[in-house]
Amino acid sequence: MPLSRREFLLRASGAGAGTALGSLIGLGANLAPTTARAQELRIKSAKATPSVCPYCSVGCATIVHTIGNDIINIEGDPRSPHNEGCLCPKGAAIYQLHKNPNRATTVLHRKPGATSWDEVELDWAMDRVAELVKKTRDETFAERLGNGTVVNHTTAIFALGGATLDNEWNHMQQKLMRGLGVVAIENQARI
Repeated sequence: MPLSRREFLLRASGAGAGTALGSLIGLGANLAPTTARAQELRIKSAKATPSVCPYCSVGCATIVHTIGNDIINIEGDPRSPHNEGCLCPKGAAIYQLHKNPNRATTVLHRKPGATSWDEVELDWAMDRVAELVKKTRDETFAERLGNGTVVNHTTAIFALGGATLDNEWNHMQQKLMRGLGVVAIENQARI
């Protein structure tokens, strides 16, 4: 198979860069100080705030670097006994959770039968959810079964929590749902 001039130059430059880097390391050149210096410059004037990864119940520690109110970097915390500074692929993408131009920043509502979404106020949406939960519970709540057994439940509501929510939120959601008599409670974190 003939090799084009462009392919030859690409392969040659890649091999040359690899050879040069290998030579530096082979000669005993320590690149750690240079790497550390580059890391330091990137976050030099940033405030470091310890946090926790939101993606699962492991609770890997992170360090969030901010300048003002702007997040500039999120990385694993090497002081953590859980993750020792390492993050899984989901954890490594936490920065993108905050800095994503496609992230929804407004509440959208689609009326029954509509083909498009309308932007609504958060207070209206929260009131609407509460209204529908109460209506459904009131219409479907069963105090007793036909044989007289006390059950105090509704099977018309399903509660779904997620591992991207913290443990405190999941605990409170579960308590609320059980208090409402919801039987079907599921959570990715298996609390």
